[in-house]
Amino acid sequence: MPERMNLLNGGTYKLGELSEFPLIYRLFLKIYPWRRIGSVPWAPLQKPLKDCRVVLISSAGFTLPSQEPFDNSVRGGDSSFREIPSDVDVATLIDTHRSNLYDHFAIRQDPNLSFPIDRIRELEINGRIGSVNHRHLSFMGSITSPGRLLKKTMPEVTRLLTSDAVDAALLFPV
Repeated sequence: MPERMNLLNGGTYKLGELSEFPLIYRLFLKIYPWRRIGSVPWAPLQKPLKDCRVVLISSAGFTLPSQEPFDNSVRGGDSSFREIPSDVDVATLIDTHRSNLYDHFAIRQDPNLSFPIDRIRELEINGRIGSVNHRHLSFMGSITSPGRLLKKTMPEVTRLLTSDAVDAALLFPV
């Protein structure tokens, strides 16, 4: 039996198992042409985290009420992103993630689970990070054709984060 995870609000959330997925999804995962990446590009921090400007990047598919939802009809997944301002009230974020393969209950109850803006603000207040970037990024998860994401979207994201002088990105995959 899968373990249970305690939530901040006192409830519990059942952790899933692959056998719980519908057959069609288990077959998809078996035949999907997973990409193999030789080495993963990364750069070590050039200064202590307490001096870094930090951005949150989530694949929870969150949008603000004023933003267009992600387009679930795009074959292979919507590779666009939404900017989320650092002063956002996390309770206003809308879960538009297209996947029905996980229970959305927990992140709808507490969006900080996959977009921890309240926690990152606390890190800044406590001097653990230098500053919180003025914007953060939300992507749609479940992108099965990442080519557009890598070729079209990532150069734009890189330009934005470079212009913001971001030192570190915290990634929250869903």
